Amino acid sequence: MSRFDSVPHRRAIIDRRALADALGSVEAKDQAKLRQAGTKILKGALDAGRREIENRLAEHPARGHEIAAAGAFLTDQLLRLLWDFTVERLHRNPNPTTSERMTLIAVGGYGRGEMAPHSDIDIAFLTPWKVTGWCEQVIESMLYSLWDMGLKVGHSSRSLDEMVRQAKGDVTVRTALLEARYVWGDVPLYDEAAARFKAEVQAGTARAFIAEKLAERDQRHKRMGDTRYVVEPNVKEGKGALRDLHALFWIGKYAYNVREPAELVEAGLLTKLEYGQFRRAENFLWAVRCHLHVIAGRAEDRLTFDLQREIAERMRYSDRPGKSKVERFMHFYFLQAKVVGDLTGVFLAHLDEKFAARGSRFGFPTLWRSPRKLKGFTLDRGRITLPRDTFFQEDPVRLIELFQLADLHSLEIHPTAMRAASRDAKLVDDVRNDRQANTLFLDVLTSPRDPETVLRWMNEAGVFGRFVPDFGRVVAQMQFDMYHHYTVDEHSIRAIGLLNQIEKGELKEDHPLSSGIFQQVVSRRVLFIAVLLHDIAKGRGGDHSVLGAEVAERLCPRLGLTPAETETVAWLVRWHLLMSATAFKRDLSDFKTILDFASAVQSPERLRLLLLLTVVDIRAVGPGVWNSWKRQLLTNLYESAEEVLRLGHKQKGRTERVAAKQALLAEALGWPEPRMTVLMKRLPESYWVAEPLDVLERNARIIGAAGDANLLVEAQVYPDRGATLVTVYASDHPGLFYRIAGAIHVAGGNIIDARIHTTRDGMALDNFLIQDPFGRPFDDEARLQRIKLGIADALANRAKLSERLKTRPAPRLRAEAFTIEPNVLIDNKASNRFTVIEVNARDRPALLYHLAHALFQSKVTIHSAHVATYGERAVDTFYLTDLIGDKIESGSRLKTIERRLLDAASGDGVVAQAAE
Repeated sequence: MSRFDSVPHRRAIIDRRALADALGSVEAKDQAKLRQAGTKILKGALDAGRREIENRLAEHPARGHEIAAAGAFLTDQLLRLLWDFTVERLHRNPNPTTSERMTLIAVGGYGRGEMAPHSDIDIAFLTPWKVTGWCEQVIESMLYSLWDMGLKVGHSSRSLDEMVRQAKGDVTVRTALLEARYVWGDVPLYDEAAARFKAEVQAGTARAFIAEKLAERDQRHKRMGDTRYVVEPNVKEGKGALRDLHALFWIGKYAYNVREPAELVEAGLLTKLEYGQFRRAENFLWAVRCHLHVIAGRAEDRLTFDLQREIAERMRYSDRPGKSKVERFMHFYFLQAKVVGDLTGVFLAHLDEKFAARGSRFGFPTLWRSPRKLKGFTLDRGRITLPRDTFFQEDPVRLIELFQLADLHSLEIHPTAMRAASRDAKLVDDVRNDRQANTLFLDVLTSPRDPETVLRWMNEAGVFGRFVPDFGRVVAQMQFDMYHHYTVDEHSIRAIGLLNQIEKGELKEDHPLSSGIFQQVVSRRVLFIAVLLHDIAKGRGGDHSVLGAEVAERLCPRLGLTPAETETVAWLVRWHLLMSATAFKRDLSDFKTILDFASAVQSPERLRLLLLLTVVDIRAVGPGVWNSWKRQLLTNLYESAEEVLRLGHKQKGRTERVAAKQALLAEALGWPEPRMTVLMKRLPESYWVAEPLDVLERNARIIGAAGDANLLVEAQVYPDRGATLVTVYASDHPGLFYRIAGAIHVAGGNIIDARIHTTRDGMALDNFLIQDPFGRPFDDEARLQRIKLGIADALANRAKLSERLKTRPAPRLRAEAFTIEPNVLIDNKASNRFTVIEVNARDRPALLYHLAHALFQSKVTIHSAHVATYGERAVDTFYLTDLIGDKIESGSRLKTIERRLLDAASGDGVVAQAAE
C-alpha cells in the first residue's frame, strides 16, 4: 500500500469495507439485475470519490502528486471491489482449475499509480495459458460494469506467452508492461509474469529500447511544434511536459531496474538536486493537468488560452505591476518545462556514455583538434567538454568561452559540460563587465555560422540570462495573446536565427529585398544587438519599446559599442514597430505618409536596419504570420522612403510618375490613344498613385468590359500578394462599402486591404484584397463565383444582408478568452487631404462590415481602408472626408463618429440593421 502513502484520509475518498458490505447485501432475481445493482453502488462511490478529490484540489491547488495518486487509489479500490463482486456473486467458481487462474494488472500511467480525474483506465487480465470460458465471462462482466459506470477503459487479456511475444514485437506494449503493477487476483501468477518479462523481454535489450524511446520522443515533439515554448502547450505530450519526464523514468527503469523515480539518484542518473527539480516539475505539471481535466469535465491536456486564465485563478496567482496573473502562471509553467528539458539533456548524457557505440558519436565528425586551440577545453568523441570539474570556478569567463568555441569550431557541447555550466552559471555575475567576456558574447551573437543554436544552448544552461540580466527577465515570459506563438526569449533567439539565414542568402525567395540590402548594411553588429533587444522590456508595464531603448543605452557600452552604435541600437529598439505600423495601417499612396515615415527614419542606413529588424520580428512571431501581402507592403514603403531619403524631402515629380505609369499601362493594354485619353481623364490622380501597374491593367480591362453597365464584379487570384483581388465597378452611392464588406464576409472571406476610388463621372472603382479564414487566397472557381454573385446581389438589394450575416456561424471563439477594450484614434495630421481614423478592437466575424456601417450612418466618404490583424486584435484604419470631400474638422462631429465606431467595435456580434 506504500505507493499511496502520500494520500491522506484515504477512507474519505472511498471506504472499501463499507462498500464491500453494501455489495454483499445486494439481492436480485437474476444475474443481469444483480450486476446492475452492484454497478449502481460502485458508480455512486466513484462519483463521491471524484467529488472528494476535486474538493482537495480546490483546497490545495498545487498538490499535483497527491491528487494524481488519489485518482489511482480510488480506481484500485473500485476494481478490487468489482473483481470480488464478479467472482463471488456473479460468476462463482469454487474450484478453479490451474488454467482458470487470473490476475488483474494496472499498466501505463495507471500502473505508475498516477491518474488525472478523467484519464483512461489501462488494465490487463493475465492468464497462465489460453483464456478459458470462465475467465472470459469474468472479464466481459467487469468491462460492462466499468463502461456502465461511465469509465473509459483501455484493456487487454493475454496469456503469459502472448504477453512475452507481443512485448518483444511492439515497443508500445513493452512500455505499458514496464510499468505494470499488481491490482488483484492470483499473486503467484503475477510474480511469474513479472519474472518472465524481466528475463525474456527486458534482459539485454536496453540499448534498442532507449533508441526506440528517443526516436518516439522526437516524433512526438515534431508533432507538437518542436519547442517547449508554444503559448498553448500540451501538458501531457508537449516538449518539456509530463511525457518527457515519464520517458526518463521508463529508460531508467528499463536500463537500471529502478522501481521508483527516487532510485534514479542511486543509479547515478540524477543528482539529489536534480531529482528535487524532477519532482517539483512533475508535481506542478500534474497539478495543472488535474485542473485541466476538472475544468473541462473530460480528458483535456491542451492548455488553451481560455483555460490558462481559469487555472491561474484556481492556482491562486495574483496580478503584479506589468504582469497579469495568467502571465505569471504561464511564466512559471515555461520555467518548469525548461527544467524538464535541462534534466533530459543531463540524463541522456549518462546513457550516451554507457550505451553509445565506442568511438565517435553518430552524426558527428571525429574532430581531433590540438587542445591549444580549445583554450584548455577538451574533446570527448567530438564534443567540447571540461578537463576538470573546477574549470569554470578557476576562470568564470570560460562560461562564455565554452559557447564561443562551440560556435567557432562547430562543436556540440558535452552534456556534462552543460550540466557544469548550469551549476556554475551564477559565477558569470562576476565577469559581466569583463571586456573579454563581452567580446566573446558578441562573437556568439553576431556569428556568421549558427548563432541561434548556440544562443539557445546558452539560454538552456542559464548562462545567457545571468550574463544579460535584462534577458533573464524575459526567459519563459509568455505574451497572453493569440498573435505571439512563443515566449519572449524563444521569439528573440528565433529572430537572430532568421537574420543569420537572410544574411547567408538562404531565404532569398521569401525575402528578396532583405537579402539584397543586407550586403549594404554598414552596422552589422548594431543590427544583431537590436534584434536581440527589441522585446527585452516586455512584461515590465509601460511601453516596451521606450523601456527597451533605455536598456539598450545601458547595455550597449558594456558590450563594447561606440556611442554612435549605441544610439542606433536604442533608436531601432524604440521604433521597431514603426515600419510595420506604417505599412499595414496607413495609406502608402498618400505622400504625407511616406514623408512622415522618412523624417522619422532620417537615414538610408537606418531604413535598411529597420526593414531587416521588422522582417525577422514578424517572421519569428510564429508559423503562418508572414505572407506575400506583408512583403509587398513593406517593399512599397521601403522603396518610397528610400527615394525620399536619397532625393531629399520632395516628391519626385508626382505628375511625371503618374504620366510614366499611364504610358506603361497604354503599352500593356495596346489601346488606341483616344480610348486611353478617355480612361485617364475619368480617373483622379490619387488612383494612379495608389495602384500598382498590374492592378491598373486589371481595372482598365474591367472598365472596358463594363461599357454602359452600372455594375460589374470581378474576382481573380493575385499570387503576388497571396490573396484574391476583388474589383467592384458600380454606380457610386452611400453605403456601397459596407454592403460589399458584408457580402464578402457572408461568402467566407476576410478583407485584408481595401482601396476605394471614385471616377470623375460618379462611378465607384473599389479594389479589395481578400483571403480565406486560413490566410490563403480564394482560388477555387466555384468560390470566386459565389463571391461575385454575393456582392452583385447585395448591391442590387436582392439579398437581405443583415439576415444572411446573422446565419453565418462565428468561427473565432478562441479570441473570446481575451478582453480588448475597443479604442478609436482620430488623427487629422497624418494626411493633408483626409481625416485618418484607426479602430482597435477584438477581431470578430464581420467587424469591418459593422465599422463601415457606422461610418455610413455618420455620413462620411471612405477613401481607403487598411485592415491588419494581430491574433485576436484587429486594427482597421480608414481615410475619410465629409460628403463634399473636405477633412472632418468639427469636434462634435468627430465625437459622434468616435461614439458610433466604439459601439460597432464593442458589439457582441449583433448585426447592424442596415437601411437596405
